[in-house]
Amino acid sequence: MDLFDSNSTEHANLPRNMIENSMFEEEPDVVDLAKDSTAFPAFPSLDPDEVSYEPRSSRLLVRGLGENDMDEDEEDCESSARLLGMSFMNRSSAHRSNSSPYTRQPPPRSCSRPSARTMVVCVLFLVIVASMTMVLYFLPGCTFTKAGCRKPNNTAPAEQISPISTNGELFPWTQLRLPRSIRPLSYELTLTPDFDSMTFTGITVINMSVFHNTKIIVLHGANLNITKATFKLDGDPIRDVTVLEYKPKQQIAVKFTEELKAGQRCVLTLSYSANLSHTYDGFYNSSYTDKDGNKQVLAATQFEPLSARKAFPCFDEPAFKATFLIKINRKQNYMTLSNMPKAESTPLSNGLVQDEFEKSSVNMSTYLVAFIVANFTPISRNVSETMVSVYAVPEKKEHANYALETASKLLKFYNNFFDINYPLKKLDLVAIPDFLAGAMENWGLITFRETTLLVRKESSLLEKQVVASVIAHELAHQWFGNLVTMSWWNDLWLNEGFATYMQYMSLQIELPELDIGNLFLAVRFRAMDKDALNSSHAVSTEVNTPEQVEEMFDSVSYEKGASILLMLNASLPGNQQFRKGIINYLNQFNGSNTVTDDLWNSLTQVDVSPHQQNILEMMSSWTSQKGFPLVTVSRKGDQVTLTQEHFLLTSDNTTYTSSLWNIPVTYVNDSCSLAPECRQLFTLKTKSGTLKLPESVKWLKLNYRNTGFYIVHYGEEGWAALIDALSTNVSVLTHEDRASLIHNIFALSRLGRVSFHQVLNLLNYMHSETETTPVKEALLQLNNIYRLLDKRQESGLVARMRAYILGQFGSLMENQTWSEEESVSKQELRSTLLETACGLNEENCTQKARSLFKQYVNGTLRIPGDLQQVVFTVASQSDKDWTNLLNMYKYAIYDSEKRKILQGLASTQDTRRIVWLLKAALNGDIINTQELPLVISTVCKGFAGYLFAWDFIQVNWDRLIEKFRMGSFAIQTIIKSATSQFSTQAHFEQVQAFFSSLKERGSQMRSVQEALETIRLNQLWMDKNLPTLRKWL
Repeated sequence: MDLFDSNSTEHANLPRNMIENSMFEEEPDVVDLAKDSTAFPAFPSLDPDEVSYEPRSSRLLVRGLGENDMDEDEEDCESSARLLGMSFMNRSSAHRSNSSPYTRQPPPRSCSRPSARTMVVCVLFLVIVASMTMVLYFLPGCTFTKAGCRKPNNTAPAEQISPISTNGELFPWTQLRLPRSIRPLSYELTLTPDFDSMTFTGITVINMSVFHNTKIIVLHGANLNITKATFKLDGDPIRDVTVLEYKPKQQIAVKFTEELKAGQRCVLTLSYSANLSHTYDGFYNSSYTDKDGNKQVLAATQFEPLSARKAFPCFDEPAFKATFLIKINRKQNYMTLSNMPKAESTPLSNGLVQDEFEKSSVNMSTYLVAFIVANFTPISRNVSETMVSVYAVPEKKEHANYALETASKLLKFYNNFFDINYPLKKLDLVAIPDFLAGAMENWGLITFRETTLLVRKESSLLEKQVVASVIAHELAHQWFGNLVTMSWWNDLWLNEGFATYMQYMSLQIELPELDIGNLFLAVRFRAMDKDALNSSHAVSTEVNTPEQVEEMFDSVSYEKGASILLMLNASLPGNQQFRKGIINYLNQFNGSNTVTDDLWNSLTQVDVSPHQQNILEMMSSWTSQKGFPLVTVSRKGDQVTLTQEHFLLTSDNTTYTSSLWNIPVTYVNDSCSLAPECRQLFTLKTKSGTLKLPESVKWLKLNYRNTGFYIVHYGEEGWAALIDALSTNVSVLTHEDRASLIHNIFALSRLGRVSFHQVLNLLNYMHSETETTPVKEALLQLNNIYRLLDKRQESGLVARMRAYILGQFGSLMENQTWSEEESVSKQELRSTLLETACGLNEENCTQKARSLFKQYVNGTLRIPGDLQQVVFTVASQSDKDWTNLLNMYKYAIYDSEKRKILQGLASTQDTRRIVWLLKAALNGDIINTQELPLVISTVCKGFAGYLFAWDFIQVNWDRLIEKFRMGSFAIQTIIKSATSQFSTQAHFEQVQAFFSSLKERGSQMRSVQEALETIRLNQLWMDKNLPTLRKWL
């Protein structure tokens, strides 16, 4: 049966009102009957086979309409109905019963009409009262305060009230960022975790220097119960001090009656206790089940960006670098790891063992400190006088070999490329069973998810590419981020943009068989998609709240940061200037903190070309303003005019610091278009510029191999010439340039500059396309449109879009093999094509996938790694095979395969199982909670699950922001996954109402604004292009 055929009964398995009600967009003509509704109750605990599978967003029940007939279980529908805008209540009064309590009745006429004189007097009285009120309110000599009108406006504002400490005293500091009067020099930490009570105790000794006279020491501490505090100043005796705490800003302080003088040294010692965190930050507890079925408990850390303060009192900002000496007291059957090598282990009288680590040989920011208490097994080798080790749980030790080999190669490469050797004696890479981030670059102790570090010997190159990419990124951080660190989180891109760029650049050189260039191109496209939104932000932008700090960890800081570095490197003369500038930057700021301008100045200093570029001037336009340019090409004779403007999908009255970019425009033409030597460069600094080109040139392609971060519009004639050239010879452009054209024309369609008919004209050449990057980009764009149509229940267009995709790519799909494939590029192409074919229920594809799964279950076949996802997804549509998948998931050891099984499980269209999966991932018993964002994003791709996922998020929002920090990448992913396929006014209003109701619990997040903007853009695109789709598909 064809899942998307217009005659299919698959959708009929869902409640009909679920399908219909989300589509209504009429304005309600009744009052909001659910105004005082309570929050959604939590989902009940469900088994996969429980029958409770209608999303709240679809129900028709509302308090006040048949209220007496509502069951208690149905009362929770009112909030969802209200959030849907009550659109389904738009019914005319003619259809309502005369007995309805909401039928408007004529008012009783017991009062006589007032006389005209009385009405005039009343109106005059009201006018006088209103006038006096306005005069008083706007009186220029008065400022209204709580105490009344006592001060003229020209006086200073009322003094800001200080925050109140937990003990009732005034807290002496009001800012988010700490004062600069005190700086830490060194920390000595002693920690004792207790896995029986899931608590730990600690003693922190901080040696500090006074930089400016002050009467206060302010630092960070969160959820720490400080039991004792002492202070010692230079040669003075030790004395007890009182510690004040201000929880909203996670700050603690000590006040003094006499000033501490600049130049003095002092020591603050704090003893405390705390709970091991049950989330994924701070010093948190975790567990896993070993091969014998026994539960093993461990504790690990994740401090970036703001969570070191949850493990020990500290100056928890990147600029406060210091040395660390760490001691951990443990039970004898555990081992410990930290940033530095272990110095000694000492038995204690209480039966514990104290592991003391060497004092750090480098100054570190607090977010880079790390320690682990667990039972892991290492494999090691010595590389350039550094002991490199990979740690994993004992039964997965054999999966660590590829990581050790890759880390060893990359360490040698970075030592040579940066011309600065890695400064520590050891480098540990640790796979943690329960870890939210992909990895964390702690200096000397890099922590990973198991899926991003462990890989089997027989795994596909595509799976190894994932592991190598993450290792390359984290190793690059040992220089960019650890050795030289951004001063504040507003310049996070100096860490993450650089590490992202270096991960791709290093792998292209050291491991060319991984073909990493295709992935780098794809992530640049996705970064542009995000940066085209008005809700985006500048690469370097103001950060004033903890949530804003968390939200900096996004594709703008990572992928856009990497993209502008690629663009800069490609525009510099020669192939060594960029490297020389980087080495200059690392040497100049070794051990220090920097801002963005420091980088540009270092690069400018090494430019010895006759026409020296001011890189600061060039690159500031790319880091100080959000977005990127649209370059429009027009030709007249031998002149080509290039015009730039902000590529902004949502226009409003927002003003920008600059509307221009300094663009290194590269271009090729039909006379020479493939080799790097064909590339020509034109710098566009102003609104428009002109270059000369022989009139014999038939076509022009800008942004050679898409190394620039801009989109190009060629005009009607320019696009026609390029389309004609590709139709004649697909190889006339590089595969990167072909993919770039596809991405650009879809983006221009979204902007409204080209019709969707022009998009389809370009895609006509795809019959001849065999390269990975153009095919992947085209299918990604078409699948996005397909899902939008599917979610809107445009059944006719869904069937026609399915036929169009299979018609354009069918022959290429049929040519794919299902056996082992060596080339990474071919694995990417094959998995993309077959996932699309099976997703469209193409019969040959689904039959082959089911056959492979049957052999896999029987143990007679190993499915190639790049095909596991498509096979598991098809299997999940069968009741029997879904159950088989769940059993396989419970007992799977290899983590990459386990994650693909989970994605298969979440691809089911059985709504009972969808609800069960969401609940199970939140609870974390069968499915680790770290996988909840993946479960939600996978569920949302299917028609059956996207409304359930959205309801689930609303119901469980408080639990979600307890598990995942507000603004974090996990929360960003959850919001985007659940809302990015909405395209109706009803859904826009529902999402807006929900997040507005959260207030300080999430309403101000940038990802919320992005979600609302995306829904509105989807709605506008659909409204504009549905007629075109009906005509041309």
